[in-house]
Amino acid sequence: MGITKSLFGQLDEKTVYRFTLTNTKGNNVSIINYGATVISWQVLDRENVVKDIVTGFNNLDAYCKNEVYMGCTVGRYANRLANGKFKIGENEFQLTTNNGGNHLHGGACGFDKVIWEAAIIDAPIPVLALHYLSKDGEEGYPGNLDVKVEYSFTDEDELLINYVAETDAATVINLTNHCYFNLTGDVNKNILDHSLQINAAFFTAVDDSQIPTGELTAVEKTAFDFNIPKRITHDFTDTDNGYDHNYVLNYGDHELVLAAILSDPENKLQLQVYTTEPGIQVYTGNLLNGSLINRDGKPIGMHSALCLETQHFPDSPNQPAFPSTLLLPGEMFTSKTVYKILALM
Repeated sequence: MGITKSLFGQLDEKTVYRFTLTNTKGNNVSIINYGATVISWQVLDRENVVKDIVTGFNNLDAYCKNEVYMGCTVGRYANRLANGKFKIGENEFQLTTNNGGNHLHGGACGFDKVIWEAAIIDAPIPVLALHYLSKDGEEGYPGNLDVKVEYSFTDEDELLINYVAETDAATVINLTNHCYFNLTGDVNKNILDHSLQINAAFFTAVDDSQIPTGELTAVEKTAFDFNIPKRITHDFTDTDNGYDHNYVLNYGDHELVLAAILSDPENKLQLQVYTTEPGIQVYTGNLLNGSLINRDGKPIGMHSALCLETQHFPDSPNQPAFPSTLLLPGEMFTSKTVYKILALM
């Protein structure tokens, strides 16, 4: 059990490293310090077949050209902000708009497109600690934001992600991981036959540009109801080309709760998602089009992987009824997410 470090590439005279976190079973997760990105997660299924359950690339150049946030840490604000604007008190801030007039996933150069400082912390469960200072004015955000993301990987096949941040001026923050999962390990098999369960009675309704209307819509008796496990394909035709929605978790304040359970079609592997966040974005890879090539040489096509992004709600700074994403000087932002893999018997 431990963390190994190897060269992954060079960018702007800076070195990007691959860190591989291995547990005593031999299962492992690889992360690069460009974008604090998960690039591989290898696990044995019940038949002792090695499967890589996240999509990813073998070279840095592909990640630099990555426009779908493959495996990365997303911030300063994950998801969308309407018109790239928000107010803190009487002060209005204009951010970079990079998604049809809205701000998406931190803007043109968010946390996914920077090199993070990295350190390996020796502990009973070793920790990969990644650090980034987002400077005042970056992408239009106020305040110098000091961000840390810590990854560790347990013998129980849990990928633990801890987020911590502090600021010297009032700002907003919403961090998530953007891994694309396919539990079959084969992107030629789309994820629509995966079974999904979500611990949520409501989702945030959105307009045509994916901006919340402010309404919380009940999932009961709709295509968005995953309270009982079902194949994603079951009600898929009743959606607009797939799911890309924020679910309002049945949530205890800052308690680690079970948010979602994903199982592969043959029930060999199961992914459980726990979080302290109030929401989870379910995205079924609706805009993947085969132009990106997975590490195994196969094109990553539409619905060939899905994201389960733990988060605060989209556009929260402009929606007073949503949980607050405001961070003030002297406060500490903390968030925890656990992705746990089970080899089903």
